[in-house]
Amino acid sequence: MPTEPLATFESSVADLGVGLVRTTAAEFESTLAPLLDAPAVGAPLPFEGVSLPDAMETDPTVADLEAAATGVTAAGYGIADYGSVVIQGGSAGEEPVSLYADEHVAVLAASDVLPDMDATFDRLAEDVRRGVGQAVIATGPSATADMGSLVKGAHGPIEVTVVLLEDR
Repeated sequence: MPTEPLATFESSVADLGVGLVRTTAAEFESTLAPLLDAPAVGAPLPFEGVSLPDAMETDPTVADLEAAATGVTAAGYGIADYGSVVIQGGSAGEEPVSLYADEHVAVLAASDVLPDMDATFDRLAEDVRRGVGQAVIATGPSATADMGSLVKGAHGPIEVTVVLLEDR
């Protein structure tokens, strides 16, 4: 069993059926391109030297969100033990972009992978003190078995891919 947070995170996302692609800022554009199904929407990324393609809608309307095949957002941090990503809400529309499309691509800095829920709650408390009080903790594709057999995509994306920025 891996003990380093990144190795644990990688193992956890694999167990969830979530794709994980490692890249650098210099290779980000070529790494992201094959992950995008059109139409794609995104929220601006907070990483220096990393941005979304110019053709991608980054101020989507409700109609854009409903039509989107892929949504790309930054993840504020990851939780190694669970393979979860924390999508922090804000005025850029990170939450709806992460939830409407059939595929969510979460861009996460490797340095922001936390080992466990204790560290995550500490970080969430810091965020609340700074005024960033809303977040979605997403663990794999959306799924429910409320009505019988398992249905993916009932309340969010059917597929999730994490793009891990190694040099942030």
